[in-house]
Amino acid sequence: MKIHPNFLLLAAMLPILIWSGIHPYDRTTWWLEIAPVFMGFVGLFIAQSKGWRFSNFSLVLLGLHMIVLIVGGRYTYALVPIGDWAKNAFDLSRNHYDRLGHLMQGLVPAILCREVFIRNKVIAKRGWLAFCVISFCMAVSAIYELLEWAAALVSAEASAAFLGTQGDIWDTQTDMFCALIGASTAFLFLQIPHNRSMEKLP
Repeated sequence: MKIHPNFLLLAAMLPILIWSGIHPYDRTTWWLEIAPVFMGFVGLFIAQSKGWRFSNFSLVLLGLHMIVLIVGGRYTYALVPIGDWAKNAFDLSRNHYDRLGHLMQGLVPAILCREVFIRNKVIAKRGWLAFCVISFCMAVSAIYELLEWAAALVSAEASAAFLGTQGDIWDTQTDMFCALIGASTAFLFLQIPHNRSMEKLP
């Protein structure tokens, strides 16, 4: 019996989720950071119920994005150990794990949106595909920054961990620029493997 890739992804993420949820740095921040993971799985299984599945390439990238979110939820983005290691090793001004999160926030939605647009023939002229997908990803990034702003208004304590600005007054703009780089990377370097993966779909 062949197992659906969505269940394989869930099985791979579940141990990491459990590890992340055991004594996280801040429980409120943990919920805020991993909420997109749960929403992602809900979306995947709703799509599955309607007969849709993403390519393996898209699911692998989605899994990597989920890991970035889950790890960030456990430690908060400003305190992820590998980010602290890089900060000390390369004499950086801050923990840059947050930047990785926003790169993925541009890259992965770009791949998913690209696949939906191509397979459903949403855009007739392919020249518009990159423009529309990247614009969609920037809108997602802007919405996320607005959610961070809303969290800051609701709770100053939660916002310090959730935003992870680390004193950078240009944090919001840099986050959106990272998302733009991620979305652009999807078209500049990942189109060929993505197309090949979609061709293997039944």
